Order: sequence, then structure tokens, then C-alpha cells
Amino acid sequence: MGASRSGNSGSSILPILTITNLVFTGFLLFAPGSILLILQPANLQYNRRKSMYDNDSKGFSYKAGFFMLIAFAVAGLIAASLVSMQVWQLMTGTPFTEMQEGMLNPANAGAMKVIQSLNAVLGFLVPTLAVAALIHKKPLTLLGFRGKIRPEQVGLAIVIVAAALLFSSSLSEITRMIPIPASWQLEFEKMESDYTRQVAAIVSLKNMGDYLLAIVVMAFLPALCEEAIFRGGLQNFLARGTNSPWLAIILVSLLFSLAHVSFYGFLSRFMLGVVLGALYHYSGRLWLSVLAHFINNAAALTALYVATRQGKSMEEAMTEGPGSLWGLLAIPLLVALFYSYRRLSSRSLTRPW
Repeated sequence: MGASRSGNSGSSILPILTITNLVFTGFLLFAPGSILLILQPANLQYNRRKSMYDNDSKGFSYKAGFFMLIAFAVAGLIAASLVSMQVWQLMTGTPFTEMQEGMLNPANAGAMKVIQSLNAVLGFLVPTLAVAALIHKKPLTLLGFRGKIRPEQVGLAIVIVAAALLFSSSLSEITRMIPIPASWQLEFEKMESDYTRQVAAIVSLKNMGDYLLAIVVMAFLPALCEEAIFRGGLQNFLARGTNSPWLAIILVSLLFSLAHVSFYGFLSRFMLGVVLGALYHYSGRLWLSVLAHFINNAAALTALYVATRQGKSMEEAMTEGPGSLWGLLAIPLLVALFYSYRRLSSRSLTRPW
């Protein structure tokens, strides 16, 4: 979930909601990516030719794939928006122009879940699969959906994301300490308040059935679709095209955080993006980063479910609990865990970049 008023910032259990946010993210991706690739020295481009193609390439470079994916994602989000209009009107009986206010009404939670799912699948997953199929003969392998995963990798990925959650609370607290103008603070607080109201309206956790449905729609589906485009697509293509995997990880993690449009959750989401990016880069297996992202989302939903079962309102559950700097102690643990994860993964993985 987004950063709370107390400073906590768990997972983003509410995926990027609006077409405006996502199209904005597409242009954010396009601008720095263009500058990065255009300014790359010609001799480096020549020396890295082998990393831009492989035996299963269909003739498109990974740089081209990077920009194609951005264009396809924007088109997919526009299509999802058009479909969402019809879904909203059919399920709520109100015009789409009233959606901004209507999404705060718990009675429309079902419609919003369907719309979120459409945005995730049509805006993220389908464009990624389409571009991968256009540029590569083995699209699922290219993205990292196929390939052997060792049980030890799964175990380490789970422990890594658990340590990252501890670190996340400290980053939220540090963000709260950053001095900003009072007018900015008021605006950021309003954004967080609006986010909390949206989650409270959409996430219905009245019983175990609601909880299990939320786990699928609000935890697993966003994890799958967001990891597909951000890690399997954008990070993957940019790393191969520039031969600079960590530059790709940092840039895509930055954009991953910006896409959620939250000041108080920015550092936490950026850190999460780096962790997920590293899990993917070292293993080449997208399911490991999907698993970590899912655990992050599911942990937040579970905490909300437990709190609401104890009689607390959704708003109270999302805004209680102070952040703690003790989470900084997780840094050396994360370093040690990633060292083990990298060594374990490198035994059975040969990278083209």
C-alpha cells in the first residue's frame, strides 16, 4: 500500500489506477531512455552488437524492443480505458465521468476490481507478450517465464523480500524527515489521503472469501503484470541493448516508483524496484521477482485483513503504526542474501550481456 500518514509504506496493493498516471509513466520512460541510447558512443554501440541480437532474434534490436514496448503499453492503456468505460457503466449504472468520485464508494468495489484487472492485463501484460513475440522466436524464454528454478532460489527470494520489507519501513521514516515546503507537504498529504480512501473503498475484506479474492486481484495479478513489463520487458531490453544491467535496474526502478505517484512511498518503492530488478537480473527467471512482488503485496493485504477483523476501519489499519529506523539493520542482511543468491544463480545461468 502507499505511504501512510504515520510514515509506513508497505507494498503497493492498489495498482496504478488511472490512464493519466500510466501514460505519464510511458513518456517518463521514453524521454530518459531516448537520451541514454542516443548519446551512447558509436564505438560502444558497435562493440555491443552481439548483445543486441541473438540466435533467436527476429531482426529487431533490444533497443527497438524497448521503445516498441513503451508504445504498445500506451496503446494498451488507451484500449483498457475505453473498455473500462463500458465496464463501469454496465456494472454501476452511472456514466464514466463519475468514476473519479464513484471509485470512493465501496458499493463500486467490484467494478473497480474488474477495471484494475483490465488495466493490468491490457496495459502491461499483453503489450509485453506482444513485443516479445515480435522481436524474438522464443518470447516466454526471452522474458524469463521459462527456465529451471532451484528450490534454494525460491527460499532466498522469500527471505530477501522479507528483509526488504523491514528496510522499507525505515525508508518511509527517512522520507518523512526530508524538509519540504509546507505547501508541498499539504499536497502530498492530500495525495496519500486520497490513496487511502481509494484502497478503503476498493479492498473489501469482510470475510475470508473477500480476502482470497483480493489476494488474486490486488496481490497476484499486479505482481505478474507489473513484473512482466518493468522487469521482463523494459529492464531486460534496456540491459541487453546498452550492456549496462545495473543502469537499467536503477532507471526502471526509478520509473516504477514514479508511476505510483507517491512522495512518501517513493524511496520504499524505488528500493523494492531495485530488489526485484536484482532478483531478476541475477537469475534470469521472472517468476522469482513475481513471487517476491506478490509476497510484498500479500503481506500488506494480510495485515489489513487482520486489522479489520480486530474491529479497526480500513483507514485506521492503513494509517497506524510508526515507521522505524531499525529497519536499516536489514541492509547488511540484504547484501549477504544477494551474495548467496547471485552465487547460487550463476551456477546455471549464462547471460548474453
